Amino acid sequence: MHNDRSITEARLKRVLDERIRPAVHPESVPLDVSVWNAPGEPVPVAEGLAAPRTPVAAGAAWGPPWGTSWFTVAGSVPREWAGRTVEALLDLGFDDNMPGFQCEGLVYRPDGSPVKGLNPRNQWVRISDRARGGEPVLLHIEASANPVILDYHPFVPTELGDRATADDAPRYRLARMDLAVLDRTVWELVQDLEVLDGLMHELPEDAPRRWEILRAVERSLDAVDLQDVGGTAARAREALAGVLSSPAHASAHRISAVGHAHIDSAWLWPLRETVRKVARTTANMTALLEDEPEFVYAMSQAQQFAWVKEHRPEVYARVKKAVAEGRFVPVGGMWVESDTNMPGAEALARQFVHGKRFFLEEFGIETEEVWLPDSFGYSAALPQLVRLSGSKWFLTQKISWSRTNKFPHHTFWWEGLDGTRVFTHFPPIDTYNAQLSGRELAHAVRNFQEKGGATRSLAPTGWGDGGGGTTREMLARAKRLADLEGSARVCFEKPSVFFEKAHAEYADAPVWAGELYLELHRATLTSQARTKQGNRRSEHLLREAELWAATAAVRAGFPYPYEQLDRLWKTVLLHQFHDILPGTSIAWVHREAAETYAAVAQELEGLIADALAVLAGEETSDGTVVFNAAPHARGGVAALGAAPAGPAPAPAAVRPREGGGFVLDNGLLRVGIDGRGLVVSVYDPAADREAIAPGAAANLLQLHQDFPNMWDAWDVDHFYRNTVTDLTATESLRAGDDGSVHVVRVFGNSRVEQRIGLPAGARRVEVETEVDWHETERFLKAAFPLDVHAERIAAETQFGHLYRPTHTNTSWDAAKFEACAHRFVHLEEPGWGVALVNDSTYGYDVSRTARGAGTGTTTTVRLSLLRAPRFPDPRTDQGVHRFRYALVPGASVADAVREGYAINLPERRVPGADEVPPLVRVEGDGRGVVAVSAVKLADDGSGDVVVRLYESLGGRARARLAADFPLGAVTYCDLLERPTEPAETVGEAVRLALRPFEIVTLRLARNVAP
Repeated sequence: MHNDRSITEARLKRVLDERIRPAVHPESVPLDVSVWNAPGEPVPVAEGLAAPRTPVAAGAAWGPPWGTSWFTVAGSVPREWAGRTVEALLDLGFDDNMPGFQCEGLVYRPDGSPVKGLNPRNQWVRISDRARGGEPVLLHIEASANPVILDYHPFVPTELGDRATADDAPRYRLARMDLAVLDRTVWELVQDLEVLDGLMHELPEDAPRRWEILRAVERSLDAVDLQDVGGTAARAREALAGVLSSPAHASAHRISAVGHAHIDSAWLWPLRETVRKVARTTANMTALLEDEPEFVYAMSQAQQFAWVKEHRPEVYARVKKAVAEGRFVPVGGMWVESDTNMPGAEALARQFVHGKRFFLEEFGIETEEVWLPDSFGYSAALPQLVRLSGSKWFLTQKISWSRTNKFPHHTFWWEGLDGTRVFTHFPPIDTYNAQLSGRELAHAVRNFQEKGGATRSLAPTGWGDGGGGTTREMLARAKRLADLEGSARVCFEKPSVFFEKAHAEYADAPVWAGELYLELHRATLTSQARTKQGNRRSEHLLREAELWAATAAVRAGFPYPYEQLDRLWKTVLLHQFHDILPGTSIAWVHREAAETYAAVAQELEGLIADALAVLAGEETSDGTVVFNAAPHARGGVAALGAAPAGPAPAPAAVRPREGGGFVLDNGLLRVGIDGRGLVVSVYDPAADREAIAPGAAANLLQLHQDFPNMWDAWDVDHFYRNTVTDLTATESLRAGDDGSVHVVRVFGNSRVEQRIGLPAGARRVEVETEVDWHETERFLKAAFPLDVHAERIAAETQFGHLYRPTHTNTSWDAAKFEACAHRFVHLEEPGWGVALVNDSTYGYDVSRTARGAGTGTTTTVRLSLLRAPRFPDPRTDQGVHRFRYALVPGASVADAVREGYAINLPERRVPGADEVPPLVRVEGDGRGVVAVSAVKLADDGSGDVVVRLYESLGGRARARLAADFPLGAVTYCDLLERPTEPAETVGEAVRLALRPFEIVTLRLARNVAP
């Protein structure tokens, strides 16, 4: 019997490939083709349509990398095809790779209206369901010659990732450009056989159902006349009708298919190309919705809707119509599918603000599903933000990529930092590009970990990453699999319908508390340092711009720049997309990102300067006002306010150190730097504690070989630690005039200069590092071996911090060998701790090593500074980089929060003489627990002041928020500034009672005198 099965399976494959599939389009005639190659960047549609054409033939080479060619195809339907279904088959030179990773096209009618997209799995354009015969055919194709960057194995460095470095050789050759008859019966036979073949292969060897299908397939193949497939296809289908009509078991797993095309807003293509990818895909999907009444399509990322609205209004009109009909479903509630590890607190909140607001204003829809299938791990702050945005469901697929531990749930409650829970689903089909194949469905059923408690899962269905979406073949599979014995039941439905049903049957689902750490792609916390620095700097500049503009608006009538801030926020949010901020896009993307961040910084600095000039008052010959945008007072300047500068304190004392090097002393700390320029002592006299481990050296730069097994820009594998070079040789070492020490090192092809300083009146050792980096496949770390025994380390995340172990007791602990922190990491013994704060890094690692029998352990914390992967950008991070970080001994977590803000929000000094009281201030909070994350004017232009704050230590907090203006009504709000309930006020202050890590948004109306 096994031999019978093998023979039938081999027979089926050959007959399908060589006879039945070719008979889907049994007759064809060539179309006339002409072309215009657009110079430079893409041109407007009207220009492309009107440009002169040159005749070309099939086989013609076209398309230098990133070029655009406008093809026109023309012909007429043969009269003998009257009454038949006719399609144009347009092959631009596609290969077998997935859609979205090579050339693509968008087809237009002569009037410029878009028809549908072209890709390797979608090469047809319907001309007529029932041709008259003789009618003319004229179509235009905007063809994008996007080069193939990724063939998966191996990862080959390429210069094709930037138009500035790519060659101009044609990448493609035109293939079939024909008119053809579609034989619908043969097409349906193909779908029958493919579904049964896929199901048959997944059933057990001895299952009667498998053999029942096998025999039916044999009878069907026997019924096909290979010389007359079209004439015998109906008979062949009849032989399969019985097995296709056998219903599924009552207990069969239920799969909610959701049409989808995951479109990376940038990755192996630049942002400008994503605009066209979205247009192609949405044109396809709206066309498919018109043809298939059961189909439902979901699209995330408000930015992508906005692109279609701006650049392809004709397509957007079709989208809006389909949204109104409830079949084109906006999901996600975010501006883009962002990374969630690295965006700052306010930025992650604003992803929801701008995303949800777009869907509300454009479609009147309150999205409830947060849709992030492909981000590289998920912050523990997300559940609270999801609920505060008005959403209640969460979906991702990416955790299935973890390489060490299998996540134990597919449907569960996810509990965040503050205890907020959100109902969450991981599709067990383990892909966001499902095709509804037999293999995928069987895997989903076997893999589903909620068996016995739940019966349903979701399958995002359609080609993605580079777009493409759902195909008519996938819909055909779904129809056959709706109720088929041996298979899961499949039906297309909205994500919200799935979540409602899943929640109803499994309300007591298990709980997972804390972050969803992806045990893969850890190097995304470090790759493309300029992009990460641009993001961090932009976030803090936006905070300052809102704060000072709001303060100046309330105090002096400064025109609050609503539209400017809205635009700049959206620009920064776009660049937090999960292949831009993580540093995993082509060179073009990161080159443009650097230019964009520079422009954003220039614009925000100008806005801030204008507001500060208004607030500082008249310039005097020697007067200076110090502005403090941080949420904590420092240097005698109130938080969120300004005061005239006092006398400058004396710098730290610098003296030679015995044995070489220098000693810095500011009365609060004493720092020893040896002859190698390494920090060998940081002594805290108040606690009589040494921070640096005995015999160790801190601020030690370490260089590792870095060549992961796969995914160069994404991954760092644990074995990178097996080899390390300590950078201890110095080119120069000298004391500065400002109480600092300067050291220069040269290694490989690179050079590093560091300034180690001890600021007056501060309990921190500051390090300013400039690296001229010209290494490849290397990983640079800055190590701090500490004399602290701690079981866990606190790492800042959005609106709080989370704890991770410093040991590797379990495989879950060991897998976190590289993790994310925002502005600080902190570790402590009872009563004394150490913080390491930074202004622009995210990756860190921590390890514990024995110091010898009975002598305790050293805990080493290392900041990840630079990498040098060669794919997809062969010149990743080459050039000059600047970092600032500081070691803070004797620090509590509250100190770490304060110092983290301080290093990212340096004081600003402006000519003038006026004191600027804070617009709002937190009172009755002696520990500095309540941190203000935003002060701004309400987005609706009402003039209300909006304040967002949070409890920063993970405990309970009581305080007051006092306003320095006459208060009107005060309300609690959601993230979108929509009031939820009144707040309790006492005079000009609001009483606050916060839960651990609770985020509170307050809307403060102003009593303005008539």
